[in-house]
Amino acid sequence: MDDVTARSTVRPLVVPELVTLPAEIDISNADAVREDLQAALRPGVAVVIADMTSTVFCDSAGLRSLLLASDAARAAGGELRLVIPSAAVLRIMQVAGFDRLLQVYPAMRDALTGAANPPP
Repeated sequence: MDDVTARSTVRPLVVPELVTLPAEIDISNADAVREDLQAALRPGVAVVIADMTSTVFCDSAGLRSLLLASDAARAAGGELRLVIPSAAVLRIMQVAGFDRLLQVYPAMRDALTGAANPPP
């Protein structure tokens, strides 16, 4: 393989911005969560990872904030990845259909690599 072929198969390193989300996301803090995620989308950031490993509850206001932050990431040419190991939070996302709208990963290592996210 020549140097040109080798270079064309190598993906550039993407250093994500990590935002840790609270144990509960509801109407009382959903706007702050959205603002934190959108603030992480500064110029030069291609990937924002929302670390929801401690999140055990997320209501409709929280889901809306995650969707708005994801839309903002796409509009800026980036992406929002959610790390959600909680079965309860995943179930809420499934019932609302948000698991099809957002990039959900079961573990941080999967979100870091952008590995194909399996259905929860």
